[in-house]
Amino acid sequence: MGGRSTATRGHEQAVGEGTAAGRRHVDGQARATVGHMNGYEEQAYYRPLWIEEPARRRRLPDPVRTSAVRAVLIIAVTLIQAVIAFLSTLAESWLAFPMVLSSVASTVVATWAALDVWVTRQVWNQRNGVVSEPSSTARTLRRERRRGRRRARATERAQERIRRQGGTGQLSHP
Repeated sequence: MGGRSTATRGHEQAVGEGTAAGRRHVDGQARATVGHMNGYEEQAYYRPLWIEEPARRRRLPDPVRTSAVRAVLIIAVTLIQAVIAFLSTLAESWLAFPMVLSSVASTVVATWAALDVWVTRQVWNQRNGVVSEPSSTARTLRRERRRGRRRARATERAQERIRRQGGTGQLSHP
């Protein structure tokens, strides 16, 4: 007796009829049924539009994503120019020659933009320590920054100690 049933007043689909709590769809809206002592009480049940799943790949860093978007836009414009140049040439239009020249220039710019994505990605990886090599520049920079912060904290502690002692042990003329 479980499963699905259709009622006469519109589209109704019951799911899990034999249980104390189930869901059913009435005219496109999901409803939840909650079991009580003397029957069932309907409550509105709203299904989310989508269920978030964990990303398969990590998001690109901001500078890399910016250069990638820029490259895609430039490449799209270049392809449109190339198509217009081709069609203008077929139609023997006066626009063919300028479009061919601009397509050549755009091809150079598009190549530059694609190389910019690659270079930006490499620089970001090197600066932020994604490359796990002992000679990584990012690791050395982090180590130097840590040393600097330690020295600054030690100097600050020493100054605080001198202030607490009331200036004893200090020269009269700094």
